[in-house]
Amino acid sequence: MAHPLRHKIIATSTVALVAAMLGMAYAAVPLYRMFCAATGYNGTTQVAATAPRIQGQRSLTVRFDSNVAPGLDWAFAPETNAIKLQTGKTATVFFKVTNRSRQQTRGLAQYNVSPDAAGAYFDKLACFCFSEQTLEPGETIDMPVVFFLDPALEKDEIMRNVDSLTLSYTFFASKTTPVAAAGQALKKL
Repeated sequence: MAHPLRHKIIATSTVALVAAMLGMAYAAVPLYRMFCAATGYNGTTQVAATAPRIQGQRSLTVRFDSNVAPGLDWAFAPETNAIKLQTGKTATVFFKVTNRSRQQTRGLAQYNVSPDAAGAYFDKLACFCFSEQTLEPGETIDMPVVFFLDPALEKDEIMRNVDSLTLSYTFFASKTTPVAAAGQALKKL
């Protein structure tokens, strides 16, 4: 005959295991993002507070790619397709975005650098991708990205034969409610 205490221990252990697995599943995405941001893994760029004090010896070609996900009626393109940049020097490039819809829309840009190993050395000082962008109907704006290539890439064996890299952005529709729609919803209350 089974002991009731044993059943209680098994049931409690099972519930605790399921809760722990569920908690780890929810924590996996933020932990993965933090790992990528810290290491540059999977082409994730770095965020820098200041420009480097030293310049390197190598110059690399930096190409720019832009995309808009379905559900966001925006035109989005770099104002230049590529630049040549010496490691340690700061560059500013602009992307032009136009809201082609008849309503205010918001978007968030996701980004990465390829080859993936370059993400650890691609440092942004300022970027439109750090925050949500709101555009009025028909509005066009120029959005800057200020960045540099860390001279430390010159010491990385993986980067030795890399002479170009690509910074790629994709704008996605934001899940937040547009300001005008939120104001109209409040008026109806």
